[in-house]
Amino acid sequence: MNASRCLRLLITGIALLLPATHALTQPAAKEKEFAPSVGQQGKDVVWVPTSQALVDKMLDIAKVTPNDVVIDLGSGDGRTVITAAKRGARATGIEYNPDMVELSKRNAAKDGVTDKATFMKADLFESDFSRATVITMFLLPDINLKLRPKILDLKPGTRIVSNTFTMGEWKDDETATVEDSAGCSYYCTAHLWIVPAKVSGNWRLGDGDLALKQEFQMIQGTLKSSTNSQSISNGRLRGDTITFNAGSAAYSGHVSGNTMEGTVTNAGNTSKWSATRH
Repeated sequence: MNASRCLRLLITGIALLLPATHALTQPAAKEKEFAPSVGQQGKDVVWVPTSQALVDKMLDIAKVTPNDVVIDLGSGDGRTVITAAKRGARATGIEYNPDMVELSKRNAAKDGVTDKATFMKADLFESDFSRATVITMFLLPDINLKLRPKILDLKPGTRIVSNTFTMGEWKDDETATVEDSAGCSYYCTAHLWIVPAKVSGNWRLGDGDLALKQEFQMIQGTLKSSTNSQSISNGRLRGDTITFNAGSAAYSGHVSGNTMEGTVTNAGNTSKWSATRH
């Protein structure tokens, strides 16, 4: 083989290699950033964002402060968590979709709240949210009902706020609605529940016996002494605060495990009372 033919073959080989070499040296095309779409399917629900106006209202009725730990169940794009963090609270979002988790982290970084807002990819039914003082959510009623037993076991006084959907027979303690003129056109009602202390059972109160039955935050029962028996009326719990009437006496106090104490007012006179569960 003469030299000129060898040179031609060499040049041809180099030319054939150039496209591949060129492709290898070009920067990879930038991957398109994930953007959520309303109605996209999730594990338990489809994604529909809560309007910012209702996010604000939900946090308002829960009275969120920098002392709170807020956990958002099904945190989506992170707006509720980020808004809570902007109020100074420590906030965590639990979200099953990993793309939404990463989007939330980017949104938190843009708003400068990564020190207060965290996000985790997890299943709601396998997550521990016992450290929360406030729980926010926008889930369907059947999901709320499945979570309800776990929520009712949280520390008394924990505030639960739901966008639109309720908790079945557990009636809310407060409801607030945002009008269309205020920036909300759909799913505009916030429901607030306060986890009640557990008081069902028999209590020794002074020289009497207090028997209580409880249905969520509502209570009824009887107060018996050696001389008479009175039915409980207007019985209610708001977290660990208990109030009820027995005849003309109005009782108010706080529950701490198996003890209660407070004040009772009767005929203008106020005195202290305490009770122990037995």
